[in-house]
Amino acid sequence: MMERRIAVANGSEPADCVIKNGKIVDVFNGEIISGDIAIADGYIAGIGYYEGKKVIDAQGKFVAPSFIDGHVHIESSMLTPAELAKVLLPHGVTAIVADPHEIANVVGAAGIQYMLDSTENLLIDFYFMLPSCVPATPYENAGAVLEMEDLEPFLTHPRVLGLAEVMNAPAVMNCEPSMMKKISETQMAGKKVDGHAAGLKSHELNAYMSAGIRTDHEATTLEEAKERIQKGMYLMVREGTVARDLKNIIGAVTESNSRRCVFVTDDKHLDDLLHEGSIDFNVRLAIAQGIAPITAIQMASINTAECFGLANLGAVAPGYIADFLFLDDLDSVNITQVFKNGKLVADKGKLADIAASSQDKPALQFSGTVHIQEISKQQLKIKLDSNLANIIQVIPNSLLTKHVIEETTQDAEGYFQTCISKDHLKLAVVERHRMTGNIGLGIVKGFGLKSGAIASTIAHDSHNVIIAGTNDDDMITAAMAINELQGGIVVIQNGQVISSLKLPIAGIMSDLSYKEVYKQLNLLTSSLEVIGANTSFNPFLTLSFLALPVIPELKLTDLGLFDVTRFTHISIAQSH
Repeated sequence: MMERRIAVANGSEPADCVIKNGKIVDVFNGEIISGDIAIADGYIAGIGYYEGKKVIDAQGKFVAPSFIDGHVHIESSMLTPAELAKVLLPHGVTAIVADPHEIANVVGAAGIQYMLDSTENLLIDFYFMLPSCVPATPYENAGAVLEMEDLEPFLTHPRVLGLAEVMNAPAVMNCEPSMMKKISETQMAGKKVDGHAAGLKSHELNAYMSAGIRTDHEATTLEEAKERIQKGMYLMVREGTVARDLKNIIGAVTESNSRRCVFVTDDKHLDDLLHEGSIDFNVRLAIAQGIAPITAIQMASINTAECFGLANLGAVAPGYIADFLFLDDLDSVNITQVFKNGKLVADKGKLADIAASSQDKPALQFSGTVHIQEISKQQLKIKLDSNLANIIQVIPNSLLTKHVIEETTQDAEGYFQTCISKDHLKLAVVERHRMTGNIGLGIVKGFGLKSGAIASTIAHDSHNVIIAGTNDDDMITAAMAINELQGGIVVIQNGQVISSLKLPIAGIMSDLSYKEVYKQLNLLTSSLEVIGANTSFNPFLTLSFLALPVIPELKLTDLGLFDVTRFTHISIAQSH
């Protein structure tokens, strides 16, 4: 194949296909160039003047490299990989770097193997980073514990690029042997290590860099973004469903440092992927914020490829895989056609036949993963010694929460009572993997529920059952409904399930088509209005991150209320 590409490149053999009359985005010089694009065996053989067996007239459109998502969790879409590929291709995303720690937290190494197996021969290139923190911390119970011995067999897989986001920062600072082994053996294998430096500053970032961690997607302020670049990290500019950080940090990107910046989505819900897009949305938003269009395209393509050592991706240039887009113009980034390996896979927002026909591999082995006992009202009672309590306050469209101390409402016996006027709801995390009976309790503010309860088995990263509610009866109904579904999302009112989405694959993914999942998500969203939820943000995705004890300030695990800043559990009651 190499010999044939060389023959096509020097003009002694005709190309399989030639793209003519296109304005080529040169991501190396940051310029627009002209020339025919000769394609042979799925690769770009040359740019110049060429003849081919097939000619595609670009009709003056811009030809840009297709996009790469540098950090994403497939499971957050609630879709299988084959269905997610169908959603991403029309948005110009032809490669992703995924961290399968969601499914790994439920079923361990078998979940990683499923992700590798189910992404073989799909039109999107699925690359993986191995989960570094399963569970995320020792202060919760997940469905599995992964040590380096469990991860090592995957390091030789050609689509495994390294170790995923190192969330347990204290383990790095304290040189805990298990974490040191994961990082060092990954590096000895010649692979990369991703960061998760939420809230880290100065000396902590120095320690991170000293450990060989080279990326971070958790910068939420301009100062944090600049500091990460200054320390030598790749800045991952994130725009997902909950974490919408791009506008806050894009000002750190300059002409001098932009090649150290890449785009990621991290966690993005299906409805947002369909309505807004994926990395293409990041590109458009960055341009609207003043980033030069070619710079934004670089951040979505060649920068990401170079960050992860993907030598054949990210550019419309000889020797690169023929993954590219036709754009009407560079300002709106309106994608008209998407090509993968030189073949048309999406046209005017619709999948070509070659892309629409891909099928999923069954994942029946991951059904039946929800195991919870009957829950009594007594188990949900929160005893307070004073009227003050430590409360989790939701920050809309952010993974961060605020730790607030407020006066609460109590009954005559000193037990917390939910209060609609104060927006004080009860929050519970129910361990669902081993039937331990653990129930962590807390108080949350910001959801705005006027009645009922919402619950989900998507609860990062251990994926226990998380419930927010206005009353204990509906919270118990929610837990039992989740158990009956064997994973999913439910909305409850007056003891009845008013809408639900079943997620039978490890309790976090659907086995349905993306169109059917989208339909059911719309029903869930409508039901949120019935119970009076605040819909200025995504309540389900926000709820799912309230159990993640590695992002400040206050979270809840199955073992209780967790102060992320101090990295320890604390009491709900706050003394005067």
